[in-house]
Amino acid sequence: MKEGIYNILKGKFLFSDDAMKNWRMILFLSFLAIIMIGSSHSADKKVHQISQLNAEVKELHSEFVDTRLEARRLKMETVVTKQVAQHGLGPSLTPPKKIKVTKTP
Repeated sequence: MKEGIYNILKGKFLFSDDAMKNWRMILFLSFLAIIMIGSSHSADKKVHQISQLNAEVKELHSEFVDTRLEARRLKMETVVTKQVAQHGLGPSLTPPKKIKVTKTP
């Protein structure tokens, strides 16, 4: 048991007679490890991108709500009256009259 551990630590399994199958396995496992590391980096990159896009969506939604409230405020009759008063216009003092259209033969 003790001798087997020393042989592994010294790396004798890499230089023995049947070392070629050991090297193939080591290269295969190294290749899989590289693929796994690359996949993990790719997943982390996508997670960061998703969180950045979520923050941008929240910011744009907030801007949309602010713009919608401003548009509602600008549509109010009192605001429109004040803006057109600067150009010399104002509300009519006489109420509108109803026009009745009848068909003539």
